[in-house]
Amino acid sequence: MSRKDSNLTIPNILTIIRILLTPGFVMAYSDQRFDLAWALFAVAGLTDALDGFLARVLKQRSWLGAILDPLADKILIDTSYICLALNGWIPPWLSVMVVSRDVIIVGGLALLNFLGVQVDKKIQPSWASKATTLFQILLVLFVMLQQSLDLSYPSAFWSLATLTAILTIVSGADYVRLGFSYLPEEEKTEV
Repeated sequence: MSRKDSNLTIPNILTIIRILLTPGFVMAYSDQRFDLAWALFAVAGLTDALDGFLARVLKQRSWLGAILDPLADKILIDTSYICLALNGWIPPWLSVMVVSRDVIIVGGLALLNFLGVQVDKKIQPSWASKATTLFQILLVLFVMLQQSLDLSYPSAFWSLATLTAILTIVSGADYVRLGFSYLPEEEKTEV
């Protein structure tokens, strides 16, 4: 099987579907079709859970999937946090925190790759990173459900938002620490 064939897997197709659902979410959200936006986000979240599970079960892990899966997560989550913040449904600082964490991670990975570090073989998602993604998705679903069903649970919202913020900080700091540990050592020159 060629490398191109090994990338055409069920998990990768699900990941691509998640990427393609993001513009649909934004269009539905912009048209104030919050029920449709919520449904598209939920389906995208389901593909996130399924693609990793199927990659393990079907033994269909691939180089493309290792790149596309986290990218799809970041595209969907960052876009949704920007939409929710622009509408005033979540605090802007939380949106800035989530998006900034992802920009720092992607920028750090690009820098490490530029410096010759094979990041795809070294960096694996930690428990903090997985928990962060889960709670970021849960917060979006919670907010979208509240808005589409005209409900209000402020204490539950703030608890979920606070936990999401803490996990975002912890996982971001963990990735930065890990990234620094992979930086190539400078050669010392004697004068």
